[in-house]
Amino acid sequence: MPDIWPVYKGSSFNIWEPDTGTYYDSAVASEMIEHLHDKRLAQRERARSAFAEQPKPLTDDPATVSCLHPRIVFRNVTRSTDTRSVVSVLVPGERVIAHHAPYLLRVEGTERDEALLIGVLSSMPCDWQVRRCVELNLTFEQFGLISIPDAGEGNLVRDRVVEIAGRLAAVDDRFAEWAAEVGVPVGSANDEATKQDLIHELDACVAHLYGLDEDDLEVIYTTFDEKRPDRYLDRLAAVIEHFRRLT
Repeated sequence: MPDIWPVYKGSSFNIWEPDTGTYYDSAVASEMIEHLHDKRLAQRERARSAFAEQPKPLTDDPATVSCLHPRIVFRNVTRSTDTRSVVSVLVPGERVIAHHAPYLLRVEGTERDEALLIGVLSSMPCDWQVRRCVELNLTFEQFGLISIPDAGEGNLVRDRVVEIAGRLAAVDDRFAEWAAEVGVPVGSANDEATKQDLIHELDACVAHLYGLDEDDLEVIYTTFDEKRPDRYLDRLAAVIEHFRRLT
């Protein structure tokens, strides 16, 4: 019996939820690895392809095909009425991704850089900027315009974002190798109270990296849902409490 992998679509994941159990289809693992490896070999010859930026010894090896390892994905279909405009998460390996859930290919950097990125993308301060300009589709062109603050390794707040995002992303042993590279334990943020507190602290840390102040935070959370300015007041209060410890 061949190994069967789920094929993800947009509703297969949510923010800090890498597997909702809803799939587009299923696929034979060996066939997908062979197909995607061949596709990568062909695309790396194109100068505009991201695969062209990867070392050839890496792309020659079928064991490095992206579907075998955790990677960041996002929904490219969004609406102004959605709760969030950026729905992105780190999905486990042994998953195939359909067109409406593009993934990010890491051509340089480390797992810690991935943790920083997924932490920023999953924060409300980042989402607020995207909601100003995205209406129906979050294309790669629009995605590339998202401002990602990075103070560099060794910055205490940046390192805290990496730690929080790593803990929130590494929900189970499917992320064990990735979590070890980030330097966080697996499954340490699955308790709901712990998870929510870390999400609030993450918002505060990301806001700090963006150079925001408390007035800016009030604008973000009271205008995030323009029809219900009071919708996120509890979250605002929790975020400000963490924010004040950083300033």
